[in-house]
Amino acid sequence: MVIGLYGAMALVALLIGAGRGDPDLYRLGGAPSSSALALGPVVGVLCGALVVALTRQATRRFQWARDLHSSFRDLLGALTPREIVILAACSSLGEELLFRGALMPWLGLPLSSLVFASLHIGPGRRFVPWTLMALALGIGFGYLARSTGSLGAPIAAHFTINFVNLRFIVRTPADLLHRAEPAA
Repeated sequence: MVIGLYGAMALVALLIGAGRGDPDLYRLGGAPSSSALALGPVVGVLCGALVVALTRQATRRFQWARDLHSSFRDLLGALTPREIVILAACSSLGEELLFRGALMPWLGLPLSSLVFASLHIGPGRRFVPWTLMALALGIGFGYLARSTGSLGAPIAAHFTINFVNLRFIVRTPADLLHRAEPAA
């Protein structure tokens, strides 16, 4: 089901790109140098690692982040390592092709980021922080794409964030997060 959903996103992205007359969704605004193409994924992994570190701090310090962690743990259930890799890979590829590769050149950064955030509206108020984070990350991924000239950096950042955070969510029960909370 996940592969089908994100595969459909990638297909829609390709159709939008072809309709615009620019089916190369990976490179943005011309032809970036080969060194920029190679450096993009490295920059993306580093940016993704920074976001992961910030999410760990949030789960230690804020109740809303621990509640979100618990809600995702309940929604996701037990995922195998293989399922985590597939989910992280498919979501990062499908979403980045659609939102940064196809929609951002067409709709602009702010509107494509709002559409990205709207896809991340969860069931109930407890997911509002996730939607707001998706908006901020959509803007950040857009800037990564623009600054590197390709989708390498945002795909790598998106994969890193999803992969590491999914592993953390399914492996760490919420009651252990409370033990990690700093003493007042």
